[in-house]
Amino acid sequence: MAVQLPSIFAERMKSLLGDEFEQFMKSYEQSPHAGLRVNTLKISLEQFKEIAPFDMRPIPWCGTGFYVPHGVKPGLHPYYHAGLYYIQEPSAMAPVELLDVKPGERVLDLCAAPGGKTTQIAAKLQGKGVLVTNDIHAERTKALAKNVELYGVRNAVVLNESPERIANAFPHYFDKVLIDAPCSGEGMFRKDEDMVKSWENHSVEKCVLMQRDILETAAKLLAPGGTIVYSTCTFAPEENEAMIAEFLNINPDFVVNDIPGSAGFAPGRPEWVRQMLPEKAEETGSVLEQTRGTARLWPHLLEGEGHYVAVLQHRSESLTEEDGNQKEGSVLQIGQAVDTDSIEPNESVEPFIRASAPISKEERKRERLMRTESRERNDKHTRGGKAQGKQGKGNERGGRKNERTQGRGTDQANVDPGTVYAQFVQENLGIELAGETVFYGDRVYQSSVGAARLEGLKVIRPGWFVGTVKNGRFVPSHPLACALNAAEAQRSVNISSAEGEAVRYLKGETLNIEEARVERQADTAAKGFVLVCVDGFAAGWGKWLDGVLKNEYPAGWRWTSV
Repeated sequence: MAVQLPSIFAERMKSLLGDEFEQFMKSYEQSPHAGLRVNTLKISLEQFKEIAPFDMRPIPWCGTGFYVPHGVKPGLHPYYHAGLYYIQEPSAMAPVELLDVKPGERVLDLCAAPGGKTTQIAAKLQGKGVLVTNDIHAERTKALAKNVELYGVRNAVVLNESPERIANAFPHYFDKVLIDAPCSGEGMFRKDEDMVKSWENHSVEKCVLMQRDILETAAKLLAPGGTIVYSTCTFAPEENEAMIAEFLNINPDFVVNDIPGSAGFAPGRPEWVRQMLPEKAEETGSVLEQTRGTARLWPHLLEGEGHYVAVLQHRSESLTEEDGNQKEGSVLQIGQAVDTDSIEPNESVEPFIRASAPISKEERKRERLMRTESRERNDKHTRGGKAQGKQGKGNERGGRKNERTQGRGTDQANVDPGTVYAQFVQENLGIELAGETVFYGDRVYQSSVGAARLEGLKVIRPGWFVGTVKNGRFVPSHPLACALNAAEAQRSVNISSAEGEAVRYLKGETLNIEEARVERQADTAAKGFVLVCVDGFAAGWGKWLDGVLKNEYPAGWRWTSV
């Protein structure tokens, strides 16, 4: 059934497209095209082609992107939960491809939620360099943080900030900046009929104001010689060619890098600005013609939805400000505890306010109180464990276990958390984790950005969340598991997607696993934390003991499909 388009929109497009209008309108009678992008942080393109559980066709403008047949549901396969691919609208893959990210660069995704383009950038960085990903809407950062973690990104910082405040913290810092700008969404009418309903309220005029501010701020974030990619999913020239021409007119150090017309990309249409916005055309003068080198993705010319993309290159190569390189490898203690017991894996934590500032007397007092309360809880549990030891053989074993573990917590209440963390890494992982170690309450992160630079910002994730330190013990996080491979863990177990074991694990069930199936490094006992892999690819943690794999897959992430 064809989409019912707003009459005002249809009349405007008829005026702009002329002879192309009928072909454009026929595209709305077709079903949207579904796509996925292979996550090369976890699997190579060749490997995925060999194991892909459904038919695929290449997407011309994205080397890791594929069309999947209409009706196929890639989200209902264990490989999706293992982070092997991201389900993404095909046209939405174009902006990051045109950003041309290289490993080792500093990249900012300024309007990032839910995280598709962020994970695409991360795959291109291959764990090297810096990725800062941001969304101004706090609620949307939950999905953003979860996708960063699911897809095994190690070098990302997730923010919930205004572009202006980020620019104050990161002046001229980034080599590449992606702006997937808030827009009127006309290009998504076929894919999402709700966009049609909200179009009149989400006006072009409101979007233009936001886009202008975001673009101007992005110039302050970009390092000399860097690149900005600006994209929208709308057809309105006010939000596209006119916006770019205005930016170029104000910022003469920038030029448009022409986008080739291959893969079905159509050139920008500066004549539309002259037709619809003659005052803007006169104001921008000769720079308006540069917008012919931008690209439009039309649903009647390629297999995808409507998009607009501009590549803006800064011409200067001289540094105008300190580049702010941060020393890596140090340990930073954050002087603010956070209760994370009620926080699901995809939820944001409290703003990361403090960095290297001295810990106040009040904070020291609060920490002493927390340690005292911890000792009292441990003492209580220890006494309970001893009492249980009198109630038969089975309870005696449980009491001894409780006494050992809780007693150890009491003894180690004052142990340096950095030492506890380092000991876990040494005993359970076969790698050194890159970046600066940041302690935020009982949560531990590895950050690719110097923590001092994040001071005062609303930070959802200051880095790769690797675990928590509680009662003198380190508990590894689910995001730590997601970003590892089997060779990097001292113990791993491989479970099958074909035999149903993977689905049972993803649902949170306990599995019976023989000791012989626990792959481990030399001189490593089978007992302990085990990296659980689906057909060889990391999906989460388990704890193995006496033939039983206790499931550590987080409740908030579990498989809920039939």
